[in-house]
Amino acid sequence: MKKLNIDFILQFFRFAIVGIIATIISYSIYIILEKLGLQYNISYTLGYIISFCFNYIASTYFTFKTNVSAKKGAKFTFAHIFNYLLQMILLNIFIYLGISKTLAPIFVYCISIPINFLVVRLALKDK
Repeated sequence: MKKLNIDFILQFFRFAIVGIIATIISYSIYIILEKLGLQYNISYTLGYIISFCFNYIASTYFTFKTNVSAKKGAKFTFAHIFNYLLQMILLNIFIYLGISKTLAPIFVYCISIPINFLVVRLALKDK
């Protein structure tokens, strides 16, 4: 039982490292594109797609230390489609409520990242 708890804690720690890097990638791209005049939803989407690519590789090999397979790739993609939709809804709600386009993603990440950990963990978990 203790092994499972330690494994879970280590996975969450590795997830946090990968998540921080992926979030920095996503947020940086979003800010740059939005400041260049691209519409915020498009900027956010492009940042998300680029960070998704990094996230899949890092999550597979580093966070969950599992093998790549088409089935896991599909599950990871569907988990991130769910996460992307959640983030887009939250982003638009926060901006609608008057939070600046620069700060709104930070609020989005605070809500979506813990949910994403659980969903991705289920997607990549070996039986």
